[in-house]
Amino acid sequence: MFFEIFSESWRVLVDSAPYVLFGFFVAGLLKAFVPDSFMARHLGKSSVGSVFKAALIGVPLPLCSCGVLPAALGLRQQGASKGATTAFMISTPETGVDSMAVTYALIDPIMTVVRPVAATITAIFAGLLVNAFPDREAGAASRMRPIVVGSPADSPESAATGEPTAPGCGCHGCGSSPVTLAGRFRAGMGYAFGEMIADIGKWLIAGVIVAGAIAALIPEDVLVEYVGQGFLSYLVMLVVALPLYVCATASTPIAASLLLKGLSPGAALVFLLAGPATNGATITVMLKTLGRRATGLYLASIVVCSLGLAWLVDRLYIGLGLDIRAVVMQVDETLPEWVGVISAVTILLLVGRTLFQGGHG
Repeated sequence: MFFEIFSESWRVLVDSAPYVLFGFFVAGLLKAFVPDSFMARHLGKSSVGSVFKAALIGVPLPLCSCGVLPAALGLRQQGASKGATTAFMISTPETGVDSMAVTYALIDPIMTVVRPVAATITAIFAGLLVNAFPDREAGAASRMRPIVVGSPADSPESAATGEPTAPGCGCHGCGSSPVTLAGRFRAGMGYAFGEMIADIGKWLIAGVIVAGAIAALIPEDVLVEYVGQGFLSYLVMLVVALPLYVCATASTPIAASLLLKGLSPGAALVFLLAGPATNGATITVMLKTLGRRATGLYLASIVVCSLGLAWLVDRLYIGLGLDIRAVVMQVDETLPEWVGVISAVTILLLVGRTLFQGGHG
């Protein structure tokens, strides 16, 4: 049994590893060449435009639900509206360049497109709701920009230039971005293959192991027999995903394994949307910073949009006459095996390095 789980987990890792590395590389480029202050400048008003911008900006960013919290709080402190902050907190963890690359590797091109589109729709819906139904006490106080230790408003750069700097996140690049292109590139790659690997690497490996266990231990078509198709399967995935802590990248191999066992594309989408965007830490921080009403609308939006979009996605696959399970079975033919093996070993070495450094930090 152990060998079967190991074998299936290794297969999943080999299939996805090249795309994971590519996703990290693109994430490093975004970090290096897109200024943190860019987001704060465009998200300050309680308008439809700020919500759309927040949702679209969050889509490519490779932050999981733990990493998005300080970023979102930084935006809020820099004057972003509650609606824009809410939209950013949904679209960012639900998808990213890294998770889209893994989705293409392990599932199919249609889900690769559907996933960020669904995240954007959910984020916009939630942000507009939060702006439409503000808290009763929302007034001048809610528009204040609190100054905390290490906040952008408290930095000498902000005072000198009049523009906010990146929120303090403990990374080496904050407040001292390299001025040369080569320096920016090195800093971005250091972030992607250092901090990002440290943040989500262990969760990615955990997701691969869970996917291997599902593939090895769960019989074929068991989900069809006991969970069924349609709305019941959506609800089951929703109940499983809402309290679960899983980042967008790590959720992808799990969803791919569930698809092979008979889960519908729509039910898999529910898991991919709700899992990364909801967990205890996210809800606690939202309650404290945005209030109960915004938090309730946040959760309600994820539930409603996940269920509605799942139904539409299932109709899309049926209308196109596509069997997603047959497509998922062909993922191992995408790239030569030696590329996957080298990439898988590279990821394991990078994750091992961060774990070793963390244990001796």
